[in-house]
Amino acid sequence: MDYEEFKWALGDTATINLLQGCFHNRTSLGDATNRKLMRDFRLYMLIGGMPQAVASYLDTNNLEKVDSVKRSIITLYEDDFNKIDPTGNASKMFHQIPAQLTSNANRYLAWSATDGKRSSELAEIISEIKESMVVNMAYHANDPGAGMALHQAPDKYKMFAGDTGLFVTLAFWDKKFTDNTIYHKLLSDKLSADLGYVYENVIAQMLKAAGHELYYYTFPTESGKHNYEVDFLIAEADKVSPIEVKSSGYKAHASLDAFCRKFSVRIKNKYLIYTKDMRREEDMLYLPAYMTMFL
Repeated sequence: MDYEEFKWALGDTATINLLQGCFHNRTSLGDATNRKLMRDFRLYMLIGGMPQAVASYLDTNNLEKVDSVKRSIITLYEDDFNKIDPTGNASKMFHQIPAQLTSNANRYLAWSATDGKRSSELAEIISEIKESMVVNMAYHANDPGAGMALHQAPDKYKMFAGDTGLFVTLAFWDKKFTDNTIYHKLLSDKLSADLGYVYENVIAQMLKAAGHELYYYTFPTESGKHNYEVDFLIAEADKVSPIEVKSSGYKAHASLDAFCRKFSVRIKNKYLIYTKDMRREEDMLYLPAYMTMFL
Protein backbone atom coordinates (compact mmCIF):
# COMPACT_ATOMS: atom_id res chain seq x y z
CA MET A 1 0.00 0.00 0.00
CA ASP A 2 1.15 3.53 -0.69
CA TYR A 3 0.46 6.20 1.92
CA GLU A 4 -2.95 7.11 0.50
CA GLU A 5 -4.05 3.46 0.58
CA PHE A 6 -2.70 3.13 4.12
CA LYS A 7 -4.83 6.08 5.23
CA TRP A 8 -7.86 4.52 3.57
CA ALA A 9 -7.21 1.25 5.41
CA LEU A 10 -7.19 3.20 8.68
CA GLY A 11 -10.57 4.71 7.78
CA ASP A 12 -9.30 8.16 6.76
CA THR A 13 -10.53 9.12 3.30
CA ALA A 14 -10.32 12.90 3.69
CA THR A 15 -6.74 13.79 4.65
CA ILE A 16 -4.97 13.06 1.36
CA ASN A 17 -7.35 15.23 -0.68
CA LEU A 18 -6.83 18.04 1.83
CA LEU A 19 -3.06 17.68 1.59
CA GLN A 20 -3.13 17.62 -2.19
CA GLY A 21 -5.01 20.91 -2.24
CA CYS A 22 -2.55 22.47 0.20
CA PHE A 23 0.38 21.25 -1.89
CA HIS A 24 -0.92 22.66 -5.16
CA ASN A 25 -1.90 25.96 -3.57
CA ARG A 26 1.34 26.10 -1.54
CA THR A 27 -0.72 26.54 1.63
CA SER A 28 0.95 25.91 4.98
CA LEU A 29 -0.97 23.78 7.45
CA GLY A 30 0.26 25.27 10.71
CA ASP A 31 2.68 23.71 13.17
CA ALA A 32 0.09 21.90 15.30
CA THR A 33 -1.57 20.24 12.30
CA ASN A 34 1.79 19.33 10.80
CA ARG A 35 2.90 17.68 14.05
CA LYS A 36 -0.20 15.47 14.02
CA LEU A 37 0.23 14.64 10.34
CA MET A 38 3.88 13.73 10.92
CA ARG A 39 2.88 11.44 13.82
CA ASP A 40 0.45 9.69 11.47
CA PHE A 41 3.11 9.43 8.78
CA ARG A 42 5.69 7.99 11.18
CA LEU A 43 3.21 5.24 12.02
CA TYR A 44 3.13 4.39 8.30
CA MET A 45 6.93 4.30 8.28
CA LEU A 46 6.92 1.77 11.13
CA ILE A 47 4.10 -0.46 9.93
CA GLY A 48 4.72 -0.15 6.21
CA GLY A 49 2.25 -0.93 3.48
CA MET A 50 2.27 -4.73 3.37
CA PRO A 51 -1.40 -5.75 3.67
CA GLN A 52 -0.66 -8.44 6.28
CA ALA A 53 1.21 -5.94 8.48
CA VAL A 54 -1.54 -3.33 8.18
CA ALA A 55 -4.20 -5.94 8.97
CA SER A 56 -2.24 -7.02 12.05
CA TYR A 57 -2.11 -3.42 13.29
CA LEU A 58 -5.83 -2.91 12.72
CA ASP A 59 -6.62 -6.17 14.54
CA THR A 60 -4.26 -5.77 17.50
CA ASN A 61 -2.99 -2.16 17.71
CA ASN A 62 0.24 -3.86 18.80
CA LEU A 63 3.49 -2.97 17.03
CA GLU A 64 5.30 -6.00 18.45
CA LYS A 65 2.80 -8.28 16.73
CA VAL A 66 3.12 -6.20 13.56
CA ASP A 67 6.88 -6.67 13.72
CA SER A 68 6.39 -10.43 13.99
CA VAL A 69 4.25 -10.39 10.85
CA LYS A 70 6.91 -8.38 9.01
CA ARG A 71 9.54 -10.93 10.03
CA SER A 72 7.42 -13.67 8.50
CA ILE A 73 7.19 -11.68 5.26
CA ILE A 74 10.96 -11.15 5.17
CA THR A 75 11.50 -14.88 5.75
CA LEU A 76 9.31 -15.60 2.71
CA TYR A 77 11.40 -13.13 0.70
CA GLU A 78 14.53 -14.95 1.83
CA ASP A 79 13.08 -18.23 0.58
CA ASP A 80 12.38 -16.63 -2.79
CA PHE A 81 15.88 -15.14 -2.97
CA ASN A 82 17.42 -18.51 -2.16
CA LYS A 83 15.49 -20.04 -5.06
CA ILE A 84 16.87 -17.34 -7.34
CA ASP A 85 20.37 -17.71 -5.93
CA PRO A 86 21.19 -20.85 -3.90
CA THR A 87 24.58 -19.35 -2.94
CA GLY A 88 22.75 -16.98 -0.58
CA ASN A 89 24.25 -13.80 -2.01
CA ALA A 90 20.87 -12.35 -3.03
CA SER A 91 19.58 -12.78 0.52
CA LYS A 92 22.79 -11.27 1.93
CA MET A 93 22.46 -8.23 -0.30
CA PHE A 94 18.85 -7.69 0.77
CA HIS A 95 19.72 -7.96 4.45
CA GLN A 96 22.59 -5.52 4.03
CA ILE A 97 20.39 -2.65 2.81
CA PRO A 98 20.15 -0.81 6.18
CA ALA A 99 23.86 -1.24 6.94
CA GLN A 100 24.84 -0.02 3.47
CA LEU A 101 22.69 3.10 3.76
CA THR A 102 23.88 4.02 7.24
CA SER A 103 27.53 3.64 6.24
CA ASN A 104 27.21 6.91 4.26
CA ALA A 105 28.96 5.37 1.27
CA ASN A 106 27.97 6.98 -2.01
CA ARG A 107 27.00 3.62 -3.48
CA TYR A 108 25.96 0.11 -2.51
CA LEU A 109 29.16 -1.90 -2.03
CA ALA A 110 28.15 -5.32 -3.26
CA TRP A 111 31.51 -6.89 -2.44
CA SER A 112 31.17 -6.06 1.26
CA ALA A 113 27.75 -7.73 1.41
CA THR A 114 28.86 -10.89 -0.40
CA ASP A 115 32.27 -11.78 1.01
CA GLY A 116 34.26 -10.05 -1.69
CA LYS A 117 32.30 -10.93 -4.84
CA ARG A 118 32.87 -8.50 -7.71
CA SER A 119 29.93 -6.61 -9.23
CA SER A 120 30.54 -8.37 -12.54
CA GLU A 121 30.02 -11.72 -10.80
CA LEU A 122 26.80 -10.47 -9.22
CA ALA A 123 25.25 -8.75 -12.25
CA GLU A 124 22.63 -11.43 -12.87
CA ILE A 125 21.75 -11.67 -9.16
CA ILE A 126 21.40 -7.88 -8.88
CA SER A 127 19.13 -7.88 -11.93
CA GLU A 128 16.97 -10.61 -10.35
CA ILE A 129 16.74 -8.66 -7.07
CA LYS A 130 15.66 -5.55 -8.96
CA GLU A 131 13.05 -7.48 -10.95
CA SER A 132 11.63 -8.95 -7.72
CA MET A 133 10.10 -5.52 -6.89
CA VAL A 134 11.21 -6.05 -3.28
CA VAL A 135 13.79 -3.28 -3.57
CA ASN A 136 14.02 0.16 -5.15
CA MET A 137 17.24 1.01 -6.97
CA ALA A 138 18.57 4.56 -7.27
CA TYR A 139 21.29 5.01 -9.89
CA HIS A 140 23.99 7.64 -10.03
CA ALA A 141 23.18 10.15 -12.77
CA ASN A 142 26.46 10.86 -14.52
CA ASP A 143 24.88 13.73 -16.47
CA PRO A 144 21.92 15.16 -14.50
CA GLY A 145 19.11 16.34 -16.73
CA ALA A 146 15.89 15.26 -18.40
CA GLY A 147 17.45 12.13 -19.95
CA MET A 148 19.10 10.64 -16.90
CA ALA A 149 18.27 7.07 -17.95
CA LEU A 150 20.70 7.52 -20.84
CA HIS A 151 23.53 8.51 -18.52
CA GLN A 152 23.02 6.39 -15.40
CA ALA A 153 25.95 4.46 -13.98
CA PRO A 154 24.83 0.80 -13.91
CA ASP A 155 27.49 -0.16 -11.35
CA LYS A 156 26.98 2.86 -9.09
CA TYR A 157 23.69 2.59 -7.27
CA LYS A 158 21.95 2.62 -3.93
CA MET A 159 19.51 -0.06 -2.87
CA PHE A 160 16.42 0.70 -0.78
CA ALA A 161 13.82 -1.63 0.66
CA GLY A 162 10.60 -1.41 -1.33
CA ASP A 163 8.62 -1.20 1.92
CA THR A 164 9.89 0.99 4.76
CA GLY A 165 8.04 -1.03 7.39
CA LEU A 166 10.07 -4.06 6.34
CA PHE A 167 13.18 -1.87 6.32
CA VAL A 168 12.63 -0.97 10.00
CA THR A 169 12.42 -4.65 10.93
CA LEU A 170 15.36 -5.54 8.70
CA ALA A 171 17.55 -2.92 10.42
CA PHE A 172 17.23 -4.79 13.73
CA TRP A 173 16.86 -8.29 12.34
CA ASP A 174 19.13 -9.92 14.93
CA LYS A 175 17.55 -8.09 17.88
CA LYS A 176 14.40 -8.58 19.90
CA PHE A 177 11.51 -6.23 19.20
CA THR A 178 12.15 -4.44 22.50
CA ASP A 179 15.70 -3.67 21.34
CA ASN A 180 14.54 -2.03 18.11
CA THR A 181 15.08 1.62 19.01
CA ILE A 182 13.57 2.85 15.74
CA TYR A 183 10.04 2.14 16.97
CA HIS A 184 10.40 4.20 20.12
CA LYS A 185 12.47 6.98 18.58
CA LEU A 186 10.25 7.44 15.55
CA LEU A 187 7.04 7.46 17.56
CA SER A 188 8.47 10.02 19.97
CA ASP A 189 10.04 12.06 17.13
CA LYS A 190 13.53 11.61 18.56
CA LEU A 191 15.15 9.78 15.68
CA SER A 192 18.89 10.39 15.87
CA ALA A 193 20.92 11.45 12.86
CA ASP A 194 22.43 7.98 12.47
CA LEU A 195 18.91 6.62 11.87
CA GLY A 196 18.05 9.24 9.27
CA TYR A 197 18.32 6.60 6.57
CA VAL A 198 14.80 5.47 7.54
CA TYR A 199 13.51 8.74 6.08
CA GLU A 200 15.68 8.35 3.00
CA ASN A 201 14.16 4.92 2.42
CA VAL A 202 10.56 6.09 2.74
CA ILE A 203 11.17 9.04 0.40
CA ALA A 204 12.62 6.64 -2.18
CA GLN A 205 9.52 4.47 -1.75
CA MET A 206 7.15 7.42 -2.19
CA LEU A 207 8.94 8.85 -5.22
CA LYS A 208 8.83 5.43 -6.86
CA ALA A 209 5.12 5.10 -6.05
CA ALA A 210 4.57 8.51 -7.67
CA GLY A 211 6.03 7.16 -10.91
CA HIS A 212 9.59 8.49 -10.73
CA GLU A 213 12.73 6.57 -11.55
CA LEU A 214 15.30 7.10 -8.79
CA TYR A 215 18.59 8.90 -9.36
CA TYR A 216 21.14 10.65 -7.16
CA TYR A 217 24.34 12.60 -7.71
CA THR A 218 27.67 12.98 -5.93
CA PHE A 219 30.57 15.28 -6.72
CA PRO A 220 33.68 16.54 -4.89
CA THR A 221 33.60 19.58 -2.64
CA GLU A 222 35.82 22.54 -3.45
CA SER A 223 38.55 21.18 -1.17
CA GLY A 224 38.35 17.76 -2.78
CA LYS A 225 38.41 16.12 0.65
CA HIS A 226 34.71 15.27 0.79
CA ASN A 227 31.76 14.80 -1.53
CA TYR A 228 28.54 16.67 -1.96
CA GLU A 229 25.59 14.35 -2.37
CA VAL A 230 22.13 15.16 -3.67
CA ASP A 231 19.81 12.49 -2.29
CA PHE A 232 17.42 12.28 -5.24
CA LEU A 233 16.96 13.79 -8.68
CA ILE A 234 13.67 13.75 -10.56
CA ALA A 235 13.04 14.82 -14.14
CA GLU A 236 10.44 17.57 -14.53
CA ALA A 237 9.60 18.71 -18.07
CA ASP A 238 12.96 19.07 -19.81
CA LYS A 239 14.85 19.91 -16.62
CA VAL A 240 15.89 18.28 -13.35
CA SER A 241 14.75 18.92 -9.78
CA PRO A 242 17.11 18.03 -6.92
CA ILE A 243 15.77 16.76 -3.60
CA GLU A 244 17.51 16.77 -0.23
CA VAL A 245 16.07 14.70 2.63
CA LYS A 246 16.34 15.62 6.31
CA SER A 247 15.14 13.46 9.19
CA SER A 248 14.41 16.54 11.29
CA GLY A 249 13.48 20.19 10.87
CA TYR A 250 17.10 21.03 10.04
CA LYS A 251 17.20 23.29 6.98
CA ALA A 252 20.87 23.33 5.90
CA HIS A 253 21.30 22.28 2.28
CA ALA A 254 24.91 22.79 1.20
CA SER A 255 24.91 19.88 -1.27
CA LEU A 256 21.72 21.04 -2.93
CA ASP A 257 23.01 24.60 -3.25
CA ALA A 258 26.32 23.43 -4.74
CA PHE A 259 24.46 21.22 -7.23
CA CYS A 260 22.25 24.12 -8.31
CA ARG A 261 25.29 26.33 -8.87
CA LYS A 262 26.95 23.62 -10.93
CA PHE A 263 23.90 22.91 -13.10
CA SER A 264 22.04 26.22 -12.83
CA VAL A 265 20.55 26.21 -16.34
CA ARG A 266 19.12 22.71 -15.87
CA ILE A 267 17.23 23.30 -12.61
CA LYS A 268 13.43 23.24 -12.58
CA ASN A 269 12.64 23.18 -8.83
CA LYS A 270 14.55 22.75 -5.58
CA TYR A 271 13.01 20.63 -2.84
CA LEU A 272 14.04 20.02 0.74
CA ILE A 273 11.98 17.29 2.40
CA TYR A 274 11.91 17.45 6.18
CA THR A 275 9.58 17.10 9.19
CA LYS A 276 8.27 20.65 9.52
CA ASP A 277 5.43 22.52 7.80
CA MET A 278 5.49 23.45 4.12
CA ARG A 279 7.11 26.78 3.33
CA ARG A 280 8.87 28.55 0.51
CA GLU A 281 12.05 30.55 0.98
CA GLU A 282 13.31 32.23 -2.17
CA ASP A 283 13.51 29.43 -4.77
CA MET A 284 13.47 26.54 -2.28
CA LEU A 285 10.29 24.62 -1.46
CA TYR A 286 10.40 22.96 1.97
CA LEU A 287 8.01 20.02 2.13
CA PRO A 288 6.92 17.81 5.03
CA ALA A 289 7.77 14.18 4.25
CA TYR A 290 4.16 13.13 3.76
CA MET A 291 3.80 15.51 0.78
CA THR A 292 6.46 13.68 -1.23
CA MET A 293 3.64 11.72 -2.85
CA PHE A 294 2.60 14.83 -4.82
CA LEU A 295 5.95 15.42 -6.54
